[in-house]
Amino acid sequence: MPWKAASKMELIEEFVKLSRQSGISMAELCRRFGVSRKTGYKWLGRAAADGAGLAERSRRPLNSPGQTTAEVEQQVVALRGLHPAWGGRKLRQVRLREGIQSPAASTITAILRRHGLLSPQRTRQAWQRFEHAAPNDLWQMDFKGHFGLSEGGSCHPLTVLDDHSRYSLVLAACTNQLGETVQTLLSSAFRRYGLPRTILADNGSPWGDGPQSPWTWLSVWLIKQGIRVAHGRPYHPQTQGKEERFHRTLKAEVLQGREFANVADCQRRFDPWRQVYNYERPHEAIQMQVPGSRYRPSDRSFVEHAAAWEYGPDDQVRKVQHGGWISFRGREWRISKAFHGEQIGLRPTSTDGVWEVWYRVQCLGELNQHACENDYRMTRRGVE
Repeated sequence: MPWKAASKMELIEEFVKLSRQSGISMAELCRRFGVSRKTGYKWLGRAAADGAGLAERSRRPLNSPGQTTAEVEQQVVALRGLHPAWGGRKLRQVRLREGIQSPAASTITAILRRHGLLSPQRTRQAWQRFEHAAPNDLWQMDFKGHFGLSEGGSCHPLTVLDDHSRYSLVLAACTNQLGETVQTLLSSAFRRYGLPRTILADNGSPWGDGPQSPWTWLSVWLIKQGIRVAHGRPYHPQTQGKEERFHRTLKAEVLQGREFANVADCQRRFDPWRQVYNYERPHEAIQMQVPGSRYRPSDRSFVEHAAAWEYGPDDQVRKVQHGGWISFRGREWRISKAFHGEQIGLRPTSTDGVWEVWYRVQCLGELNQHACENDYRMTRRGVE
């Protein structure tokens, strides 16, 4: 039976007194009080041992051989001091990786809580994770929100992440978000790591010109390198979820609570942290491995000047004119002004009158000859 805290001791006392009276069996008495015979005999044994024995005793063992030692607690607190944003699972993984015996992650979390080192708990949202099968299949690229500098101006961190391994390929403190800046930094990354098969970016500048016309000269330069360019769904930043998560980590472990004088000061903080992120920080999404253990450079090398492109024999080749227009089958079609001066290929599909529009390795969309007479635009193909 359920016991109320205020009446439990009274009931135990009554049980002990009644048990001393003749005329009722122990089994019957226990049944009436709603307890097992084992519990009944336990109460009687305590009463016989110390006269009363009725006070509820703690179930904590007299000795706790598994209790964390003060030395281990100090080690955990010190490690947390080096990485103030890391929780119990990451700290435990680091200790194990270094060959140090470690308590459970939950025990480390309890240690951090006792020492006041944990932020208020947040409700976690369940995410459906997806990753590409191999390194360099897809890189995600974006600017993190800019922040002010004490000497004036702003820092615009450019980040590039490998989708499969979560390896940080670029973490650069920039003074602007111009395409030329991005091109310079990507060129350096391509020379070191090789070329990805696809780069995913949003629809904004400098890699997009809005949801309806996502192509810019920077897109053209990437496609010339044999890199397909993908754009996230408009107004859906979760398409680049790994970049968004990386930005939150960067803010928590590097930016939050700090003031930076200039972009050089920012970069001095970014460089060592990128090494920690890639080679020391366990990543929960990849089974507590470090990104560097899963990343391999690409076997596709960067070339400074892309070679000319030859389209297939069935492709109808057109040169994009000023304003992004081409002439095809007696009508003017708008492709994108980003491809001005470039040759594109029109490839027939299995549907009569519908043509795929290709620029080198990239399918830009479709042209439908049966569209309304005043609809001259190309239909944009969704993110692949």
